[in-house]
Amino acid sequence: MRPAVLPPHRAQRGAARLAAVLAAALLAAAGAWFALAPSATMPDTTFTSIQGEKIDASSLRGKVVLVNFWATSCVTCVQEMPMMVETYKKYAPQGYEMIAVAMSYDPPNYVLNFAQTRDLPFIVALDPMGAIARSFDDVKLTPTSFLIDKQGRIVKRYLGEPNVAEFHATIEKALAG
Repeated sequence: MRPAVLPPHRAQRGAARLAAVLAAALLAAAGAWFALAPSATMPDTTFTSIQGEKIDASSLRGKVVLVNFWATSCVTCVQEMPMMVETYKKYAPQGYEMIAVAMSYDPPNYVLNFAQTRDLPFIVALDPMGAIARSFDDVKLTPTSFLIDKQGRIVKRYLGEPNVAEFHATIEKALAG
């Protein structure tokens, strides 16, 4: 027996339907990926800075905190870093803190060199086993950042470089709250 062969117009419609179904599934998955429950809170984790200092998440309560997952090999991460430095300098006096968490695959000597040569003013932390990334919804893509309010609630997740005006407005709202 010969396999059934669809006429070209029916095969194209079938392929188009399949593409539409796959696109809808991907959009739904992406929506779930970016959605955060309004009551999501910062995980109870401990950050270890490149100087070896331990920072418990609970010690950050009362501050607006940005936890930024990045890597020295990430072009967008490197590109956004000057903006992150300026944002930190602008808002730190008002109670803003930033922790730049290097991904587990980033060699610690690369992270240290990057932080020193660019004089990063905020906390730079290592995550050699990936535990911190896992605690923040298993972050795998960089840059991914979480803005956390004074009560420890995650108010916004950013994937990629944020729009500066919107980012600063969200920080200001969190600082005022």
